[in-house]
Amino acid sequence: QVQLKESGGGLLQIGDSLRLSCAASGRPINTFTMAWFRQRPGKEREFVAAIRYDGGFQQYARSVKGRFTISRDNDKSAAYLQADNLEPEDTAVYYCAADIALIGRLQDAASEYHFWGQGTQVTVSS
Repeated sequence: QVQLKESGGGLLQIGDSLRLSCAASGRPINTFTMAWFRQRPGKEREFVAAIRYDGGFQQYARSVKGRFTISRDNDKSAAYLQADNLEPEDTAVYYCAADIALIGRLQDAASEYHFWGQGTQVTVSS
């Protein structure tokens, strides 16, 4: 089992930046794909970004590509999401997710992840 805990959310303004952190515990994450999802008000949970078990490949949702950067530090059992140039549409609860890495692709559907954090609220004020 892997326990995940997010931190770093808050209230920001348009154009601000923030860095979300995901601390993992329970077992090493070096064989896990790590990902970030978000759930905007009244919407379903949606994929934001994922990173391969070794950090060598990342995948992003079209809506955040070029503004958000996912990274990880397996030695620290952590994953991160750097979010720049924030927009009101980025307002959401952000969730960290993890699951055993697949060969050849990164999981980008919520149903493909078994381990989840409780989420951290990010609000971008207009």
